[in-house]
Amino acid sequence: MATNLIDGRAIAEQLHADTAQRIASLKSRGTQPGLAFVRVGEDPASRVYVGMKEKTCQRLGFYSETHVLPQTTSQAELLALLERLNDDSRLHGILVQAPLPSHINSATVYSTVSPAKDVDGFHPVNVGKLMLGDPAGFAPCTPAGVQQLLIRSNVNTDGADVVILGRGDIVGKPMAAMLCQKSKGANATVTICHSRTRDIATHCRRADILIAAMGVPEFVTPDMVKPGAVVIDVGVNRIADASAKGGSRLVGDVEFSRVQPIAGKITPNPGGVGPMTIAMLMQNTVRAAEQTLQA
Repeated sequence: MATNLIDGRAIAEQLHADTAQRIASLKSRGTQPGLAFVRVGEDPASRVYVGMKEKTCQRLGFYSETHVLPQTTSQAELLALLERLNDDSRLHGILVQAPLPSHINSATVYSTVSPAKDVDGFHPVNVGKLMLGDPAGFAPCTPAGVQQLLIRSNVNTDGADVVILGRGDIVGKPMAAMLCQKSKGANATVTICHSRTRDIATHCRRADILIAAMGVPEFVTPDMVKPGAVVIDVGVNRIADASAKGGSRLVGDVEFSRVQPIAGKITPNPGGVGPMTIAMLMQNTVRAAEQTLQA
């Protein structure tokens, strides 16, 4: 692996080793961490993502169960299922896989999951704790994974100029909240850029750390990156490619091959942020189980 690549798979395995030890400790006290997955419809990407998370649960020793509901499931039916899962003592975490069908209100769904089992970090209680810097809450898995990538790659964020591309509720906003806290792996000066930002390239060129989470294929080009900057690519985009199997391929939000020579450190895609998202989900679930013993 090139010297400036941030190896998300290797760092995720470090976290999995810690998770496995904590699971063993919980089992010795009579508790097996449990995680429920809820998927509505047959979105191909959702099927893949949930499948990867299921396999990781099995490997680490979680109890897990998956509920697959038809695309036509009503919001009331989904909420009723979540209430049952909230009451199930075998389960310490609940993950509702996005995207949800258009007739279901995502905010209502995420608010229905018990904050104590909201290992995705989407419940308003956990969002509020994140904003306040309260470590008792659960942080969304992808931004939490990005922060761990920075910490474990020895990237100094203290006083760093961080530019985040994207203002979404899942990555952009919580990422900004995390990196501006008075805490390890934070203390940064953060700018969020989005579709209405004027002259995004100028903002990007002053960034010590550039985090791309816009969902726009290969948006970040070499002229937008300061030499030596740390570049984190969160994007997952499918583009047409007649030479690829199936006629398409996945790319990130960064034009990787041309940006890599300029960057001080950069995440590959795949193999960067993706494995960390799953690792942080597992960590959140173990912590949720640990908190039930402390209650």
